[in-house]
Amino acid sequence: MKQTHPVKVIAVTGGKGGVGKTNVSVNLAVALSEMDQRVVLLDADLGLANVDVMLGLRARQNIADILAGTASLRDVMVKAGENFWVVPAASGTQAMTALSAHEHAELIHAFNDIADELDVLVIDTAAGISDSVVSFVRAAQEVLVVVCDEPTSITDAYALIKLLNRDYQMTRFRVLANMVRTEFEGRNVFNKLLTVTDRFLDATLQYQGSIPYDESVRKAVQKRQAVLKAFPNERAALAYRQLANKVSGWPVSSSPRGHLEFFVERLVQGTRAP
Repeated sequence: MKQTHPVKVIAVTGGKGGVGKTNVSVNLAVALSEMDQRVVLLDADLGLANVDVMLGLRARQNIADILAGTASLRDVMVKAGENFWVVPAASGTQAMTALSAHEHAELIHAFNDIADELDVLVIDTAAGISDSVVSFVRAAQEVLVVVCDEPTSITDAYALIKLLNRDYQMTRFRVLANMVRTEFEGRNVFNKLLTVTDRFLDATLQYQGSIPYDESVRKAVQKRQAVLKAFPNERAALAYRQLANKVSGWPVSSSPRGHLEFFVERLVQGTRAP
């Protein structure tokens, strides 16, 4: 039997808006592409898309065109760098924020066509705990929860983890502390979240380190570039490379979990006897 090519699928989420989730998604994707990984970044904030803006890209078509049947996934993908492509979403389109379960499934299945052309799919989810966010997070193999040192960030991250754990039996979450002043502060943010999940949920949290608060990130956004490209030697850029090194060591799922997932067809193929 032909060997299937494994694809690592990572959903970057956080519950609360304003925690720097899109910056994490963009810079993680860039850092992985610099490691010779073929990376696609899906902007899954379907109504308020901003990945293309953050990277200074001109997107002629987006996810709405895929769902309308007027474009394929390949038509919509925009090359954003060496080994790096973006799938842009629509901005200011309310209908895109209320997709049906069928439309979500259609979009997720569309990625089967490019499975042999990428190594990592990074999904930048919307803020909150909408059906759309839950659908994309459940369809990923890995969930990276971004938190910062604000009570509302920790509360909202807990609410998201609680929903996924209690309603969908998801038990493992990776956590990244963002915009922290010191490594100690990052670990402290993680411990605050861990304290409540350990007490109330049957879930395992794994700390993936921290990204420091760094003015170069804001300057990079103004330049419409990833901080890794605009300021490659600043503290935030170095931290993103450390994160990418960790991510590249995460194992790739090799079997389906029984619900809607990205690249599930190839996971099913991989479990069949030759």
